[in-house]
Amino acid sequence: MSEPSADKLSEKESTLKAPEAPDPTVHVEDIKTSIAEGDFDNSIDDTKPSRAVWMIVFTVAMGGFLFGKGSPEVLRDTSCGGYDTGVISAVLVNLGEDLGHKLDSKEQELITSITSGGALIGALVAGLPADKFGRKFGIYAGCVLFLIGSAIQAASYTVAQMTVGRFIVGLGVGSAAMIIPLYIGELAPSKYRGRMIAFDNLSVTFGQLISYVFGAALTNVNNGWRYMVAIGGVPPIILFICLMWCPESPRQLLMHKKVEEARRAIARVYPAANEQQVQAKINLITFAVESEHAGDGKSLWWQFKQLHCIPGNLRALISACTVMAVSQLGGFNTLMYYSATLFALVGFTNPTAVSITVGATNCIFTLVNMLIIDRVGRRRTLLCTVIGMSVAMAITAIAFHWIPVSPDITVETSTVNWAGILVLVAIILYVAFFAAGVATIGWVGTELLPLEVRALGTMMNTVTSWGTNIIIASTFLSMMQAMTPSGAFGFYAGICFFGWIFIIFCYPEVKGIPLENIREVFADGFGVQKARRLQAEAKLERQGTHV
Repeated sequence: MSEPSADKLSEKESTLKAPEAPDPTVHVEDIKTSIAEGDFDNSIDDTKPSRAVWMIVFTVAMGGFLFGKGSPEVLRDTSCGGYDTGVISAVLVNLGEDLGHKLDSKEQELITSITSGGALIGALVAGLPADKFGRKFGIYAGCVLFLIGSAIQAASYTVAQMTVGRFIVGLGVGSAAMIIPLYIGELAPSKYRGRMIAFDNLSVTFGQLISYVFGAALTNVNNGWRYMVAIGGVPPIILFICLMWCPESPRQLLMHKKVEEARRAIARVYPAANEQQVQAKINLITFAVESEHAGDGKSLWWQFKQLHCIPGNLRALISACTVMAVSQLGGFNTLMYYSATLFALVGFTNPTAVSITVGATNCIFTLVNMLIIDRVGRRRTLLCTVIGMSVAMAITAIAFHWIPVSPDITVETSTVNWAGILVLVAIILYVAFFAAGVATIGWVGTELLPLEVRALGTMMNTVTSWGTNIIIASTFLSMMQAMTPSGAFGFYAGICFFGWIFIIFCYPEVKGIPLENIREVFADGFGVQKARRLQAEAKLERQGTHV
């Protein structure tokens, strides 16, 4: 976990003085007293950071480019990983009979979805080793697994070999994608954290775009798909090497009482800081760790009961997880995984090249999301974009009615008619609405949860994402066969429309509401109107303090 205690105190910490020495016996009540009396100094964040910070940025870029993101503290993309998510789209249309025979729909779904299954397992088991052996260990493990999986895929001649390679890649994706944001959040100066988040978010979509470019370039090359997946083994090597020069997380070091190592790590990040500021940072992190450990006595069962038996907590969980489910079940990752297959169906002669438009749109509108989210707010952004997703999917469903597709989902036309162009336009619109809205907002829904159950709620939100991702990846082609493409995309349009209705009645806007007051929003219902009142009160209070 990241440092919620430190983050929450950031406004108060900047004007406070450092204690002369750390007290190893500090407990929660001491922390609360110290906070109230102003005994912390976080002025170290105002000093000029070292070049190590930019090494961290590069590490984030490599991690996001390759693995995607996996921590709610950092806005995340919902796909398995940047490069890997996009490359499988091109691989599927270029495999031919290289795995012993032409793959049927079930085999394509298996190869696609098994990575999500591996990522789910990797994400769930990554936390404990990272706490015990360090954040860098978890990232190293992810790099090695991804490299091994890429090599197995590139050398595969059977479906079984390809499946094993994809699963191992998934383990690496899940492991590293969970740990990289933790590492960044615990090491980066607060003033740079926002830019790193933005850079990380862009790196994921950029990784998908680059994978489409390589896919298009290698489509007509003999065994080109092998080169596509082999190229995926280059970024983990670069990341592995660069990580050697990055310091370990000071928070993780202090969890294991390695004070001097933590001191050296902090000094590397803040070379202009004096000894007092470094010591104050050590004290601050120590206090946060002590506060967190003070709650370790609460069992998982206790948290589960608090989350599900207290009506307000349950409503907050439903709001967060439903929006997350809509972001996945609405069909976005079908376009990431199968875009080249879809464009081949509608008659494009180079479907992988056409897929570049999907990746470029995703990248551009992810940037748009960063520009509007804090100004417009989560709820308003969702209301404008989710209905757009539904309309775009409905247009796609209607357009497919005029495109000849055989019952076994094979191409029956070699030319693109007006309906094929309409499908392309509708898919681009859908991706634009998705990237500008629910792509990132689905991951910040855990801010609706009270602190004492946020960790478990975050885990359930993550499981919702990976679980629904697996469902989408493993059923899309079968749905198109059973329901026709029009039926499948009509189903996704219905999911998006349901999500829009849910947001209207059950997803409150908490922007501007103090964290300690958010639990009041769900006390008597889903709190859409109550949230507006609390926002108005908070705004008046802020205006009063400036009079």
